[in-house]
Amino acid sequence: MAVDIDGVNSTISTDKLIPQSGTALQIGESGDTVTLVGTASGFGGGKVLQCLTVQKTNEFTTSSATYVDVTDVTLDITPSATTSKILVILNSKISGSASGYPIYAQFLRDSTVIGSGTGSANEDCFASSQPWTDHSRYGFPADLNWLDSPSSTSALTYKMQVRAHTSAAVYVNRSTAVHTYGGDYATSLTLVEIGA
Repeated sequence: MAVDIDGVNSTISTDKLIPQSGTALQIGESGDTVTLVGTASGFGGGKVLQCLTVQKTNEFTTSSATYVDVTDVTLDITPSATTSKILVILNSKISGSASGYPIYAQFLRDSTVIGSGTGSANEDCFASSQPWTDHSRYGFPADLNWLDSPSSTSALTYKMQVRAHTSAAVYVNRSTAVHTYGGDYATSLTLVEIGA
């Protein structure tokens, strides 16, 4: 194994650095900056490669009986490697306009629904509620913590959608009787890329 020392450019070229038996290999001194150029491997998994977040504090309302995007609760992320996982952290509250009429929330990566159950006879969603006589006072949790495996290095769009039942409305970030008995809420969406 050759060792090339370039005194002009202050570089040493070799294939492997091995510490002496019984000692630890140290590179640099306290206060120094060590820069790795290229792809580093052998450090183990679980590295946070990027973290994106968005917050929505205003209200969203729809009477659509089909799923629609919740304005501003969307994030684009481009994974660094196909082996990366995306940790989705969503915190939100939803409510409905009429007692006995259900409301639903689902979450998508591009056009693929994620974070939902697989019951064949049930709504494909991660959160729902069917408010009754005291529905106007509360916002119902619509939270999602999901470790997604997109297997992609293309740009991906993650977003929240909601839909209402016929003749009803669904609200995000508020209870039905907002400012009276209920409250104003906020929604946050965070995406964390975890390296393999």
